[in-house]
Amino acid sequence: MSFSLLFGIGASFLYVKLSPKLQLNNANNIVLFDSSAEVFFHGNESNEWVKLDEISDNLIKATIYTEDKNFYKHFGFDILRIIKAGILNITSGSTVQGASTITQQYAKNLFLSFDKTWKRKWEEMLYTMRIEANYSKEEILEGYLNTINYGHGKYGIENASKFYFNKRAKDLSLAEAAMLAGIPKSPANYSPFVNLDIAKKRQLLILNLLVKNGIITEEEKNNAYNEALNLVGTENHEEITSVRYYQDAVLEELKEIDEIPKSYDEVGGLKVYTNLNLKMQQKLEQTINDTIPGDKDIQTSVVMMNPNTGGIVALIGGKDYDKSAYNRATDSKRQVGSTMKPYLYYAALENGFTASSAFTSEATTFTFEDQDAYAPKNYNDKYGNKPISMGTAIAYSENIYAVKTHLFLGEDALINVAKRVGITANLEKVPSLPLGTNEINIIEMAAGYSAFANSGYKVKPHLIEKVIDGKGNVLYEDENKKELVLNSSLTFILDNLLTATYDPLYIDYNYPTAISLSSKLTHKFALKSGTTNSDNWNIGFNNDIVCAVWVGYDENQALTTSDYKYAQNIWYNAVEFYEQGKTDEETWYKKPSNISAVFVDPISGKPAAIDAEKKKLMYFIKGTEPQDTDQTFDEINEEENQ
Repeated sequence: MSFSLLFGIGASFLYVKLSPKLQLNNANNIVLFDSSAEVFFHGNESNEWVKLDEISDNLIKATIYTEDKNFYKHFGFDILRIIKAGILNITSGSTVQGASTITQQYAKNLFLSFDKTWKRKWEEMLYTMRIEANYSKEEILEGYLNTINYGHGKYGIENASKFYFNKRAKDLSLAEAAMLAGIPKSPANYSPFVNLDIAKKRQLLILNLLVKNGIITEEEKNNAYNEALNLVGTENHEEITSVRYYQDAVLEELKEIDEIPKSYDEVGGLKVYTNLNLKMQQKLEQTINDTIPGDKDIQTSVVMMNPNTGGIVALIGGKDYDKSAYNRATDSKRQVGSTMKPYLYYAALENGFTASSAFTSEATTFTFEDQDAYAPKNYNDKYGNKPISMGTAIAYSENIYAVKTHLFLGEDALINVAKRVGITANLEKVPSLPLGTNEINIIEMAAGYSAFANSGYKVKPHLIEKVIDGKGNVLYEDENKKELVLNSSLTFILDNLLTATYDPLYIDYNYPTAISLSSKLTHKFALKSGTTNSDNWNIGFNNDIVCAVWVGYDENQALTTSDYKYAQNIWYNAVEFYEQGKTDEETWYKKPSNISAVFVDPISGKPAAIDAEKKKLMYFIKGTEPQDTDQTFDEINEEENQ
């Protein structure tokens, strides 16, 4: 044996002996609070910690013989099992078998994150040795069973027993114990509420292990496997299952905060205060359940954000957490369609355009020297074949107007605005960029729109407001910093333009994209939809809230005609609920002093006669009001190219 190995073993042994005793009840000792300081998640702070003699012997044995049958024989590491697992994994070419003991798994739970670095593995090894050196096997097993994850946000065997079977852990039958013991390996796969067939196969595997080790008979195994399980599924029928998407996102964000120590042992537990509005989260869940048929595979994600702080007040990562814990709000990027256009139209306003600036709506093929011709189409191939204003282009989500504007300004203008407001996705310099061909995360989109909603400030999207350790020390507090990146007068003009999407005054050769909401909305909102073959978006806001909704299929299947109604319905119900009891005077924008209001013909943008049958009050920077003699930008562009 080499000197370096002997030295390493000796140093490790000395470290274990000199280290203070670990406080094992800190594992998973984390409490999450909503914006009203009410608890919506807790680890072992649930007061459901139970002694080992208050846990069914069936569950204890099922756990030991499934996870670590030599638990009482080793000092934290099962060397023979490690060797066998290594050989099997090498011969198979992949990781097909693990070798972690119960003590190692418990040590891992003392960390706030699960990095797979060699440094973290070394730290986990030392923690394993410290646990074994300072605690009896019974204490280790008790702590492990009270802190492991049994799925659906349930940590600890007592919580899990009540959730799945509405009974105490001491009363679990052999069948129930074998079912629960199989879940921690992969809660997202082995929960009976996720897939009962897979869970039953896992249950049978565990029962066979108990037979193999002489714990139960073949007859007892068969009886247990055939026992009808009375699955309850909840301790409280008002449980908000979607809140687990928010919870998962909080725990991920916690890992990114440098001020937070990396193990529970260092902090004695954590109290995390978030921006969650639990009533809003519940309303979102209810709305999604009422809107999207339960038998459809279609998915959704929703983000509601305070535009003045960046605080995320509600978050949905999928249609049903129990069926899919994948968080589409935090981890997915999708094509955003025409929700990209407001960034373009702000850039246009910044570069001399007004609400009345006109391009001709007509079928157009764009030709370029160094690339193929490009012929975008309007939805349903509808064209006015006449000059239309920016307001009309927004109302109909005109693609021709958008591409003409994009090329007129230069392809950098849109990208510049998007980057300023916080979009980090790679945006390609292509003619189709304003039509949303790039993929962007929904939280980024909500944060980007927040700059329009808060009169020009870039905000940092976040869920966590404050973190306090077990001793009451404030470890972290978000500063809610804002950076002015847009002109507030121009955002006022754009925000009012974005109400055209549901304004009946724009009914002409086409209908505004959200015209069905014109008689429903009781509050004033800026709103833009986005549609691709496989994605449907609605993002709307006032100065109080930004709500972004995406609907689509995980595998990018084409949306059906009926699928396109879901996002708008979810958005409408969400924002109306959030703003109930508030008035437009509180939530809409006051006209800046450098802005003038002029009645115009909404379609052409030209000044409207006093007795005009149809006229719309539009806003302009003073001195840029429209004139009857104003040219379309097509004409200006032709003159410049002559």
